[in-house]
Amino acid sequence: MTEAYILIVDDDTALLQALPQALHLRLPGTKVDTSDSALNALEMIQTHDYDAIVSDIKMPGMDGLALLQHIQKYRPDTPTLLITGHGDHSLAIQALRGGAYDFIQKPIDREYFVAALRRATQHRQLRRKVLEQQQALELHAKSLERTVQERTRELVEANAAKDDFIAMASHELKTPLSSLKGMTQLLHRRLIRANSPEVPSLVSMENSIRRIEVLVNDLLNISSLETGMFDLYCQQCDFVELTRSLVEEYMVGTNPRPIIHLQLPSDPIIVNIDVERMGQVVLNLLSNARKYSPAGSIITVSLVHREHDYCILVNDTGVGIPAEMMEHIFDRFYRVPGIEVQTGSSVGFGLGLYISRQIVEHHGGRIEVESKLNRGSTFSIVLPLLVEPKSSDSDISLSSQSS
Repeated sequence: MTEAYILIVDDDTALLQALPQALHLRLPGTKVDTSDSALNALEMIQTHDYDAIVSDIKMPGMDGLALLQHIQKYRPDTPTLLITGHGDHSLAIQALRGGAYDFIQKPIDREYFVAALRRATQHRQLRRKVLEQQQALELHAKSLERTVQERTRELVEANAAKDDFIAMASHELKTPLSSLKGMTQLLHRRLIRANSPEVPSLVSMENSIRRIEVLVNDLLNISSLETGMFDLYCQQCDFVELTRSLVEEYMVGTNPRPIIHLQLPSDPIIVNIDVERMGQVVLNLLSNARKYSPAGSIITVSLVHREHDYCILVNDTGVGIPAEMMEHIFDRFYRVPGIEVQTGSSVGFGLGLYISRQIVEHHGGRIEVESKLNRGSTFSIVLPLLVEPKSSDSDISLSSQSS
């Protein structure tokens, strides 16, 4: 503890000499001020921040109890000890109720007096340190808050710049990629008519272009979703026929062709959806089912019509997803660690399931998944029957398959 600073107030000059001497002997380094009147002490209290104040109760003019009230007003944290005459129990009780730290009876026991002051000054100094630390913490908290606000602003600006770059880059890539794809398809048809041996090489080139197209479309999709520039173009259609055509489209465009068991109801299911985007979701689930299953594995696609909704299920018998990773599979840029692609290409940003969930939720539906490690996974798209989907104010289309 640091050196104590004490004020003693008493109209008895003998005590004003004896008490400081006792403190200097028993508490070396203690600084003591004295005052022979409460009025003079009041001026000193307003000037100095004492560690403790000792005052006699019975003094001419302003007594100790009145002085205590002023101390409570100007220095409420400063412990005050009041000196009472022997037998003045009512005054002692009144002093304690008025906020006194302790009382000391006359004749004064110097050992008790010193011990009481030591407790009082330690209490005051500890409270002062706590207050200083609290103020330091508050200043540090304010500094951290300013730092967090500044970093948040920088992150928001960086994120906006990132979104602008992704949107610009993906749009700039899409045009030449479309031209390249068209020219490659034209060349493919000519080589087939000419029975050219270069056809297999061109097929490999077309597959590479298709993979690049998937990446570019993923960038366009994520840019549209994150900037809120997202809308649905819905129309009524038969989801049974849509599912059949999507499966056929996927099988024709995949080499080697996967084994898909299709289980569809005999009656049509009339729904109100964005056909292109919902097709993107189904194709993405089919692609993932094939990607994470051994070659030649069976993929089962089922469509169930219920009272208020309908559900399309894509089941595979592949590697499955570890239970601890399930909550993350719909996160942006997430790919399950330690799970290798079994069939086909591993190209992708880890955006397919994130984008698929966004599309389904904008239709007022949800995606559910059940999976067992090394036994396969079942992804279910649950959608309401003829319910108006969610949309935003913009008209940017998500038109491509995401891997």
